Amino acid sequence: MIFEEVIALDKRDPLYPKRFEFELPENTIYLDGNSLGALPKSVKNRMAEVVSQQWGNDLIKSWNQHDWIDLPTSVGEKIARLIGADAGQVICCDSISINLFKLLCSALKLNSKRTKVLSTQDNFPTDLYMVQGLRDLLGADLCHLEMVEEQNIEQSLTESVAVLLLTQVNFRTGKLLDMERLTKLAHEKGILVIWDLAHSAGALPVELDKCNADFAVGCGYKYLNGGPGSPAFLYVAKRHLEVVKQPLSGWMGHAKPFDFDPTYQSASSINQFQCGTPSVLAMSALDAALDVWQGVDMQEVRRKSMALARLCLKLIEQKEHLNGLQLCSPELDKHRGSQLAFRHEYGFAICQALIENGVIADFRAPNILRFGFTPLYTSYEDVWKAIEILSDIIESKAYMEPRFSVSLKVT
Repeated sequence: MIFEEVIALDKRDPLYPKRFEFELPENTIYLDGNSLGALPKSVKNRMAEVVSQQWGNDLIKSWNQHDWIDLPTSVGEKIARLIGADAGQVICCDSISINLFKLLCSALKLNSKRTKVLSTQDNFPTDLYMVQGLRDLLGADLCHLEMVEEQNIEQSLTESVAVLLLTQVNFRTGKLLDMERLTKLAHEKGILVIWDLAHSAGALPVELDKCNADFAVGCGYKYLNGGPGSPAFLYVAKRHLEVVKQPLSGWMGHAKPFDFDPTYQSASSINQFQCGTPSVLAMSALDAALDVWQGVDMQEVRRKSMALARLCLKLIEQKEHLNGLQLCSPELDKHRGSQLAFRHEYGFAICQALIENGVIADFRAPNILRFGFTPLYTSYEDVWKAIEILSDIIESKAYMEPRFSVSLKVT
């Protein structure tokens, strides 16, 4: 493929104009939106208005005047459209870890005759840590974790399992699990399912209601572009809302929080999954960021995501000296999320060399170099240039310079 063909792809791309709704630094190719989304221009204006006018001038009146109090539900509804959920099932609050704790407790309570939580060995560590912490809190006789390889999930679905905890897209390899099939198989064994959408919400079409999902969590700072530390979200299927009980009974989850009743009475709606006061500044940023999704077809996002990955693979295959990059993502488009991962002995050093040369990718231990494709602002030209720079770094062995092997706190 020649450069002119790549430029033609951008000209035909219906999502290309979305790129200009983001602050993208000059001379930087950003392939790490699967870790931290780029800054939408709308967020800068919103934050200035929230800080100077709403907080600075209107002060506490803003809880009513500017609907601060409703941000968790209004932001949740914007996210719901992107993850295939009807109204009243998604709320924006807290972090993935805290929301997982709420949902794990809720699911175990609903399935109280069982105690096993089944997950995968390569699930994102925080998901596994939360189960381990709950086990330490409750005791192994009330909660225990079983971890299996991804290929062994189906055969491990037995009637001894209470909860199946899965991440739809593997954070390391990008492998995409079949939500509909696995949820159906789990339900046949009486198992409740919690889906982590951290690497799928905003990256591909998610259909929670259609797949008959029970619960889900996700973050706001990756493909949803809500900013570092952006609030997370959670989903509870409407069929569970009347009977579910979450453990963090904070005042915002009360049926009437401003009655200040000393006795807790849970809201019957998705609001019961709130805990403390909403983080208005962070949630306002996410609220504004979600506006870039207006008019966006998630099927088109998926088509472009797969096309960007195919281009990346094709360009790498054309360069013989890149053979040392071992693909650890699935080869077929339909089995991947919106990233490609490659193993290399010097993956960390290569990543640091790329960053110094204006290509921001990322590294995951022990040896994985990841390229994330965010179709709203990643162009085909970006991919072409990134692989040209990668090629130069590997061919020249520039990554062998000692400074590229210096470990960092965040990788």
